[in-house]
Amino acid sequence: MNELNFLPLSGILVVILGFALRFNPLLVVTCAGIVTGWAVDLDYLTLLETFGEKFLNSRQLASFLLLLPVIAILERYGLQQHAKSWIASIKGATTARILSVYFVVRECSAALGLINLAGQAQTVRPLLAPMALGAASNLHGDLPKPIRDMISAHAAACDNIAVFFGEDIFIAFGAVLLMDAFLRENGIAGIEPLHIGLWAIPTAIAALIVHLFRLARLEAKIQQQIAQHTEQQDSDGPTAREELA
Repeated sequence: MNELNFLPLSGILVVILGFALRFNPLLVVTCAGIVTGWAVDLDYLTLLETFGEKFLNSRQLASFLLLLPVIAILERYGLQQHAKSWIASIKGATTARILSVYFVVRECSAALGLINLAGQAQTVRPLLAPMALGAASNLHGDLPKPIRDMISAHAAACDNIAVFFGEDIFIAFGAVLLMDAFLRENGIAGIEPLHIGLWAIPTAIAALIVHLFRLARLEAKIQQQIAQHTEQQDSDGPTAREELA
């Protein structure tokens, strides 16, 4: 019986120690890769070639990171404020309608493979959430913090749910290809990525209907919570004045 070689797992130990000591994550991962390469007897040139290949294959991640400073600069110069004021100038704009339109567009774009077209960092935080908050403020005035947090949470949920159910329709999506490979490895033939994508459409439509129903109830929920907050303030007012007297 062959003895197991645990030396290739030494890279995991480097990652654990590096993160526990709060070293730079990029440095920790690089060191872990070097240690793992030495453990499996990779020569120096092959190790460098492997690092270069993986970097080139993941260059899309590096290009995505370039968007973050751009968004930060736009926010510094009032992107959120402009989004709020623009929505406030549109009559008939409500929080539920804005989030519903975004949900439909996001799910359809994810179904076409345009997953990175929007997202939490580049769309939800600087644009969608301020627009939804601006619409609510335009109708109800200043919003208490719990209501602002609830609207922001719904904006984030719209993006997550739409992408989660929409991306499975795209046949070149990694999860679809993974399911196809898993079925083939286990002897289940006759199922192509196109079939998986087609069978994901009913689930995506069901998620669309359910979430649009939730968003339709959001406006009433906002009004109800504002009314409760106002009643609580009115009830606390006399008590606070009596304590001051």
